[in-house]
Amino acid sequence: MRRSLLRAVAVGGGVGLLFFAAVFAVAYLTGVRETLGGPKVALVEIDGVILDSKEITDQFERHLQNPTVRAFLIRINSPGGGVAASQEIHEELLKVRRVHGKPVVASMGSLAASGGYYVASAADRILANPGTITGSIGVIMQIPNFGELLQKIGVRAVVIKSGTYKDLASATRELTTEERRILQSVLDDVHDQFIQAVAEGRKLERRRVEQLADGRIFSGRQAQELGLVDELGNFQDALARAGNLAGIPGRPAVTQIEKRRFSLLRLLTGWQLAEPWGLPGTSPSLTLAYLFHLP
Repeated sequence: MRRSLLRAVAVGGGVGLLFFAAVFAVAYLTGVRETLGGPKVALVEIDGVILDSKEITDQFERHLQNPTVRAFLIRINSPGGGVAASQEIHEELLKVRRVHGKPVVASMGSLAASGGYYVASAADRILANPGTITGSIGVIMQIPNFGELLQKIGVRAVVIKSGTYKDLASATRELTTEERRILQSVLDDVHDQFIQAVAEGRKLERRRVEQLADGRIFSGRQAQELGLVDELGNFQDALARAGNLAGIPGRPAVTQIEKRRFSLLRLLTGWQLAEPWGLPGTSPSLTLAYLFHLP
């Protein structure tokens, strides 16, 4: 009788341990663990050329579902990238601040220029290292022209189109005067949007930003003197600032979502690394050239 009782207790204890182990494993794998503990700062890294916004904005959404996240820290190491992608990340950061009431701090690494700076301008505070390369407030469009090369090897393009400008920015011929005017007007409009975003984000007079928005780059120290950066400091300083803005005492805990890694299987089954840059319906040369980036 005693042995049976001990055996039953042992079996029950083993089943209980297995149950709690399974619950813990599920919680760990599904990310529930991120919601445990005290207040945290959500770390989102923007590293390299900004090709697509979805992965970054998905991270914002997931962090916002975590009740322990009190602030966001955006670590930027980027020369810029696609116009629309940079704008989408910028807009989502504004929503994090204005709709959800979470403070946002941008920490600049070695490089946070053009589209990288566009993203940073949406933050409550921007910190840069003295030697960070930033600025490059501008838009660039580069159109290759292989016309002469194709003529030399006996190749010519035959274009059939439904509209006068459907082959705008073709890589097989020179731009016409009117085509150049159209493209310049597009860049001027996007440049105007960039200037306006910086002026509003940094609370600077538009005229002042226009003086700085000629594509030039600045060191972190120069940017601070010009009002483009709030403070000089490293990643740890930015983390402390984010915790301070959120009212987190002491050194804040950090939560981060692991980035999706490249998978050959996803690529072969249709998963794309990024959406195309530029404007829908344009030629490849224009699509690949419509960028916020550091040349």
